[in-house]
Amino acid sequence: MRLPKGSDSVIDILTSCTMKRQNVRTLSLVVCTFTYLLIGAAVFDALESETESKRWAFLSNIKNTFVRKYNITAEDYRMMEIVVIENKPHKAGPQWKFAGAFYFATVVLAMIGYGHSTPVTIGGKAFCMGYAMVGIPLGLVMFQSIGERLNKFVSVFIKRVKLYIRCKQTEATETNLMLFNVLLSSVIITTGAAVFSRYEGWNYFDSFYYCFVTLTTIGFGDYVALQNDHALTSKPGYVALSLVFILFGLAVVAASINLLVLRFMTMQAEDNRRDEQEAQSSASNNVLMPYDDPYATGKLLGGSQSNYYSDVDDQISTCSCTCSGGASCANHELLIDRGYHPAEILTDNLSIKRASV
Repeated sequence: MRLPKGSDSVIDILTSCTMKRQNVRTLSLVVCTFTYLLIGAAVFDALESETESKRWAFLSNIKNTFVRKYNITAEDYRMMEIVVIENKPHKAGPQWKFAGAFYFATVVLAMIGYGHSTPVTIGGKAFCMGYAMVGIPLGLVMFQSIGERLNKFVSVFIKRVKLYIRCKQTEATETNLMLFNVLLSSVIITTGAAVFSRYEGWNYFDSFYYCFVTLTTIGFGDYVALQNDHALTSKPGYVALSLVFILFGLAVVAASINLLVLRFMTMQAEDNRRDEQEAQSSASNNVLMPYDDPYATGKLLGGSQSNYYSDVDDQISTCSCTCSGGASCANHELLIDRGYHPAEILTDNLSIKRASV
């Protein structure tokens, strides 16, 4: 069966509509993201701006008092600031011995980037860039793979639990996995917050904040573990515990992200499949009439011979030639206007001519 000549243009129009719908969806996501950014900026402005002004006024007052008391010039005070800032990492102990270097390499590979210590030599900076270019993709693949294995283990565990309690649905769903990962992430963050609060001397909320910022790879650097009392060299157990917390916590977060990405891809595939089905359905509904014999296979567009005219009743007209229709005009072009009957017009004209003769 051959489609009418305009069917290709119909399919192109439907494909264009599908593309426009996807473009609108992407544009909506962009608008929502920028709206979210604007809301976040407004909230942070309301919460932090006034405190920042007060802190700056307090520090400026302390600075002016200090300069007047000891008669220090502006250049000397600036030099003192540089010395204090540069001395801060050294106060925490050696940062580039093997333990500190391993901690720094972990922070680079995990894309946390605290900024507590940075390379200062040209060779160190160059190696850091090359190391990050290879290490970051490697770390992403590793954490993603660990997340997949963790989700597989959790799905088996959930299935066995459901079998034990005799649930009707024994397979682990995405919702089950997400809930388990959220629960596990909460346990890791709360436990880590308690540990860091114990060893670092922070209050629990600040420790919880540090754990969240670390495992989400934000890494502001306002709170950094292992920077007190030469912990990098004098507390190897605490160093190992901190590294295990970072690596295992990031693996759990990667498992959650893996589920979110999988869900997003599934939604995208379902939307694309739905759009294709709608396009095919619309294209089928827009087919006017085949040019070939509708009775060649006994069916037309899923209908039988008996209901052929009832299915396309609004598209049938009389053949445009002088025949009376039927099987002899099956290959002739059909017209849209049902009131147009050229056979009757020709018969009437012939009758008039014979009468005049």
